[in-house]
Amino acid sequence: MARFISHQYHQTDRITTLVDFYGFQDKGSRTRTQLESDIRTAVAARTTGYDPRFVLPYVQMHEFEGLLFTDPAAFDWAEDGWSEDVKAELMAVAQAFPSPEDINDSPETAPSKRILRIFPEGSYSKTEHGPLIAESIGIDAMRAKCPAFSEWVEKLQAWGGTA
Repeated sequence: MARFISHQYHQTDRITTLVDFYGFQDKGSRTRTQLESDIRTAVAARTTGYDPRFVLPYVQMHEFEGLLFTDPAAFDWAEDGWSEDVKAELMAVAQAFPSPEDINDSPETAPSKRILRIFPEGSYSKTEHGPLIAESIGIDAMRAKCPAFSEWVEKLQAWGGTA
């Protein structure tokens, strides 16, 4: 990741990431914030003229689909698989955790894996339904329930002068 960012650094005004925590195969025992710090350090070491104000690594706990558990009722966009039973199972997952950002115990229980197990096979598509559900929920609702995500968005808004 640091290599990619350092290659892109001089071609952009600013650069950020939104990557999945579990996607880091070499994360070891590092936390999300440690990974972000290590990415910044590695980019600084690889980049001539590096200015930390223009690089904002963000590691999403645990993946994008976790944000969708902000409002399980919005999954009704996956019409072919939607049912009251599906809604109840999604609600149970959401209610079992303090925040949608906490939904995960291992790579096998990632939010997307949970969603795919709950919906009938072939009735939910991450790429088709995920964006529709996210748009239906809205960024304000996601920010209200997902503090790390909200902090990242706040930093992006500050970059753009809209905070």
